[in-house]
Amino acid sequence: MVLSGRALRLTVFVDDTDTWHHRPMYTEIVHRVHAAGLAGASVFRGMEGFGATQVVHTTRLLSMAGDLPVAVVVVDTEERIRAFLPQLDDLLIEGLAVLDEVEVVHYRGRQVAG
Repeated sequence: MVLSGRALRLTVFVDDTDTWHHRPMYTEIVHRVHAAGLAGASVFRGMEGFGATQVVHTTRLLSMAGDLPVAVVVVDTEERIRAFLPQLDDLLIEGLAVLDEVEVVHYRGRQVAG
């Protein structure tokens, strides 16, 4: 896949304890992105954060080590990202999803032996 120029970045913020059918929510999102044929997805675990509840969760306090923020980041063309968005609605995610316009300046995957 070639990806360059204007694109959209979809970032989905969820808690690390959120699940979908006994599987981490971030894993479900990554697998759906993969099945949809998008360019790729990465998951980033936060060290500290808060959201709509205004409760700060951090790795520094053992009692508050649960519900840490996780960001799933996907970059692809606007058309492909927007076509994927209804899948997020199907998951009934409690969290935040944002879109940013980005410019892809380099995208190259490893050559897969065939």
